[in-house]
Amino acid sequence: MKIHKEGRRILFFTLLALLAVNLLLFRVNARNLLFNQIFAGASVIAFLLLLQFFRSPARRLFTHEDLLVAPADGKVVVIEDVHEPEYFDDMRKQISIFMSPINVHITRNPISGIVRYFKYHPGNYLVAWHPKSSTKNERTTVVVESEAGPLVLFRQIAGAMARRIVWYVNEGDEVSQGEEFGFIKFGSRVDIFVPVDTEVKVQIGEKVKGGQTVIAQLKTEAPSLF
Repeated sequence: MKIHKEGRRILFFTLLALLAVNLLLFRVNARNLLFNQIFAGASVIAFLLLLQFFRSPARRLFTHEDLLVAPADGKVVVIEDVHEPEYFDDMRKQISIFMSPINVHITRNPISGIVRYFKYHPGNYLVAWHPKSSTKNERTTVVVESEAGPLVLFRQIAGAMARRIVWYVNEGDEVSQGEEFGFIKFGSRVDIFVPVDTEVKVQIGEKVKGGQTVIAQLKTEAPSLF
């Protein structure tokens, strides 16, 4: 199993700390063997749980210029038309994917194109399903001008557990569909905003895989014959 680069330092120091505490317990509390064994078992379980947070499975990525793929593993929790105030200041269709602690936490570009806007917002840490988490929590906003034409906005949003957002894109970058654009440590949520006439291919409650599951199809203008 491949470990994502964002987790290597955390895993290394966590392993050292757990080993040190367990060795200390077996030295100073040698008579209480049962307690030491239980603590050692709990340490192994805790480390394995942390290890799976940072796994980076191999993916066969799906690419198509007018199709949006899921930007993260998780469950679709929102599909609705909303007013998007930060960049478009008009009505957009919002698709939100909730990432639980057991999901892969890599975030991927839902479509290929050029990054026309990027902004990091410090903020709160409301639970990810809170209605105001999209505008009140720590988050990043990325707008990509897609090869199909329409602009697509997507956000990494921190939650109650996710206190660290990492991103790998900047304005002007050319991005490829399915490739990593960031990482949210310990899960949370990703919102995607597309034109209201976009055809959504998923349903509320559906589980999706980042870089593989098609979540929507953009409307493209037919080329002129003259």
